Amino acid sequence: MPRREPACYPCGHLKVKKLPKHLREAQISTERTHLIADPVKKPRQRYVQKDGKCNVHHGNVQETYRYLSDLFTTLVDLRWRLSLFIFTLVYVVNWLFFGLLWYIIALIRGDLWHSDEDGWTPCVENLNSFVSAFLFSIETETTIGYGYRVITEKCPEGIILLLIQAILGSIVNAMMVGCMFVKISQPKNRAETLMFSHKAVISVRDNKLCLMFRVGDLRNSHIVEASIRAKLIRSQQTKEGEFIPLNQTDINIGFDTGDDRLFLVSPLIISHEINEKSPFWELSQAQMDKEEFEIVVILEGMVEATGMTCQARSSYLDKEVLWGYRFTPVLSLEKGFYEVDYNSFHDIYKTNTPSCSAKELAATLREGQLLPTLSLQMSEPPKPYALDPLSTLNPFTKDVDKEEEGEREETNGSAAALQDQP
Repeated sequence: MPRREPACYPCGHLKVKKLPKHLREAQISTERTHLIADPVKKPRQRYVQKDGKCNVHHGNVQETYRYLSDLFTTLVDLRWRLSLFIFTLVYVVNWLFFGLLWYIIALIRGDLWHSDEDGWTPCVENLNSFVSAFLFSIETETTIGYGYRVITEKCPEGIILLLIQAILGSIVNAMMVGCMFVKISQPKNRAETLMFSHKAVISVRDNKLCLMFRVGDLRNSHIVEASIRAKLIRSQQTKEGEFIPLNQTDINIGFDTGDDRLFLVSPLIISHEINEKSPFWELSQAQMDKEEFEIVVILEGMVEATGMTCQARSSYLDKEVLWGYRFTPVLSLEKGFYEVDYNSFHDIYKTNTPSCSAKELAATLREGQLLPTLSLQMSEPPKPYALDPLSTLNPFTKDVDKEEEGEREETNGSAAALQDQP
């Protein structure tokens, strides 16, 4: 008799039925064209994020003392919470340190015990505890000066300490306030209003394949001396067998013609002509889909309001480069001004684009231009062969020969007439 399974299990666990074998195992197609499956393309790890942050972490750094050699830059590069913590800590420690020194001076001089006696001149009036010494340190460094606690002229050690605290306090103020000012006015925030299109496209422009992407500026204050450049990031293996991970190759987007210098008032489409010097010269659409690469674009310029250099970055993975598309126009002419529609900034539309490589397209166009020329040359009638080579050089020689023949005929005719006379 078959064993019956209980309807439920203790501890609230339910029995999960096993799926049939044909459902648990992946079905394999029996078609001959699908017996060998195409390799699945793994997603590529970004080298630069879309927001411009570099996806690189530095590990196993043993020479950490190098960060202390440039302390100002180290403090500026810290996160905000650490910067505020260090800012507060430096001031509190400084006030406590000099408050302790003022307390030690009062303790050595005996001001803490004789301050109430008549005729006793303390170093600092009304300083009778460590708390009062700490408050006097704050008043001295911040130049508050309430007037209740004041140093007397009969305390030379106190005068020297006052000079030291004033000088060191000025240095601390300059360093910490300078760090905060630079951190607040960093041009990184200006880069947040510089836009890059989500996708890059490849299509034909003037009978040439071009790689294009769009940039724009949301602010009315412009970027002065704006320039743009692009890098191709992909692994490469040399002829000697050396493997170079994340090799960087320049992509020409108008360096030789000056098109890389932008007047970024309205959104611009940046174009890279795929020619013989381009890394995409021999890549077709099918080959482009199999390639693994990343295009990093860098936009630099000076902020018009502050004059500080600003840099905005973005990147396009291989799957974000679309073949056979163009960008939708965003600029329209209104009454008295031009209007930019940023709702269509990232929009693209499909266009007819050959799937061959730029090299094959250029060869096809050259052949297409030569064939009409050759057909015209073959359709012209052949020129008659001339015995006198000079006659083919000067077209006027034929007329001269005809005139000479006419003169000879006239001479011969007159001679014959004379002979017939008696």
